[in-house]
Amino acid sequence: MGARKRISAEARKEAQKTMYFAKLQNVPTSPRKMRLVADMVRGMEVFRALGVLKFSNKEAAARVEKLLRSTISNWEQKNERKAEAGELYITLISVDSATMMKRMRPAPQGRGYRIRKRSNHVTLFVDTKNDNQN
Repeated sequence: MGARKRISAEARKEAQKTMYFAKLQNVPTSPRKMRLVADMVRGMEVFRALGVLKFSNKEAAARVEKLLRSTISNWEQKNERKAEAGELYITLISVDSATMMKRMRPAPQGRGYRIRKRSNHVTLFVDTKNDNQN
């Protein structure tokens, strides 16, 4: 590895130490359905978001709830203390499309219709409110 690459890699690692996030990859749900859930909790306080996700009827809400609990745990481990109510907020939640399985469905007159089984990646960042205002 060259010097320039090593320096930028070390800078990236240092920046990661102050970020608190978790990733959920290859979720077998379409990104469109997952974005509906992500939009419900974007910018919310984390414990309020957990309540919203727990009582949501969407199937994707259970996955996002588990991811949010993981992100809170990551924050607690890096800061070596417990999260308090009103302290942590969801700063960024992004849903990106992942691989797509392509299948064929038989159709009339010898044709075949394409089925696309979509999946997605979810990335969730949390941080304290006073850090966001600086």
